[in-house]
Amino acid sequence: MSVGTKANNRFLIVLGTIIMQMGLGTIYTWSLFNQPLVTKFGWQLSSVSTTFSITSFALAFATLFAGKLQDKIGLRRLTAVAGVMLGLGLMFSSQASSLPMLYLLAGVIAGYADGTAYITSLSNLIKWFPNRKGLISGVSVGAYGTGSLVFKYVNGSLISSVGVSRAFLYWGMIVMAMVVIGSLLVREASVVKASPSLSATDTGNVVKDYTVGEMLRTKQAYLLFVIFFTACMSGLYLIGIVKDIGVKLAGLDVQTAANAVAMIAIFNTAGRLILGALSDKMSRLKLVAGTMAITAVATLTLSFAQLNFGLFFACVAAIAFCFGGNITVFPAIASDFFGLKNHNKNYGIIYQGFGLGALSGSIIAAFLGGFKPTFVTIGVLCAIACLIAVSLKPPVGARKERKRNTEVQSRTAYGRIS
Repeated sequence: MSVGTKANNRFLIVLGTIIMQMGLGTIYTWSLFNQPLVTKFGWQLSSVSTTFSITSFALAFATLFAGKLQDKIGLRRLTAVAGVMLGLGLMFSSQASSLPMLYLLAGVIAGYADGTAYITSLSNLIKWFPNRKGLISGVSVGAYGTGSLVFKYVNGSLISSVGVSRAFLYWGMIVMAMVVIGSLLVREASVVKASPSLSATDTGNVVKDYTVGEMLRTKQAYLLFVIFFTACMSGLYLIGIVKDIGVKLAGLDVQTAANAVAMIAIFNTAGRLILGALSDKMSRLKLVAGTMAITAVATLTLSFAQLNFGLFFACVAAIAFCFGGNITVFPAIASDFFGLKNHNKNYGIIYQGFGLGALSGSIIAAFLGGFKPTFVTIGVLCAIACLIAVSLKPPVGARKERKRNTEVQSRTAYGRIS
């Protein structure tokens, strides 16, 4: 295959992944639906907002099995099926008249489908660009954030014009089309296993391509999980209730507070693109440590400062920027530590911090009884995660072999067109 053909194929793969990720990212507009559902059905706001926590948990849980499903039926078919499943979950949510039905359709089904397509398309794109893992991860998850920004206006307009229930129907139809169309453009990358002489330490143990079992026998896997869990809890808790925080803590009117949804989407996307590219030029763990320190300051400010318009939006922007960056940088860190061959499975384990982080924020809020004590707790955990990130090192074998393995990846990760 000629160089030009490879470049064209990779362009289409990037384009298809971007289209898919934009459709998948629309799930981040959930807070727009909270109050309209409360108004229509008379449910408690906390009960409705729990839907987003369930969606996030199901999204993360799906990543545990997505890799195995991809091995069985292939990337294209899996992402297309996930797109149909996501679209149907949202479309049938238009008929939901009870919280359990909403939790099942918009929570479990939509979240599981979203996570399946998200992790597999992201890992596949990283394998196509092994020397630009941070940048290409930023492109992929940046598209996910862009989807939430664009659909802040699309879904907001739908809710205003056709009502909250019917908005689910049109939302589902659009997302289904985006993910299925995107799936038709992607091709699966094949990472050829390196020869033992290039992928083993002096003791003969494979150090580049860790299996899930091998990864779980390292302390780094658990420490990365703790950092990722904390980063996700701070971002996801904010995303789920940002409009309500603006009204109750900063004294903003509903319309002004709703603009925080767009603010999150803008800075979330900016963080993914900027910090993703930056992570290719500096220590990724030091970058993560910096984001955790900034998040700690922002969450503690929300807890103790007298909030006004400017301070509220500054804190929201900082948390969203750092959260977006961490979501981008962690897939690359996982490949740095544990290799590319089993990336979707290994990162799927670490990615459970996303789902647990989503649930934990709501649980802590319910237990402590409000926004402020929850932000204090998150701020303290972010400070601890910052210290862990500063001191964390890759597995010993990965540090010894990283230079040689990068050369192997460059020669092998373009893959074969499936």
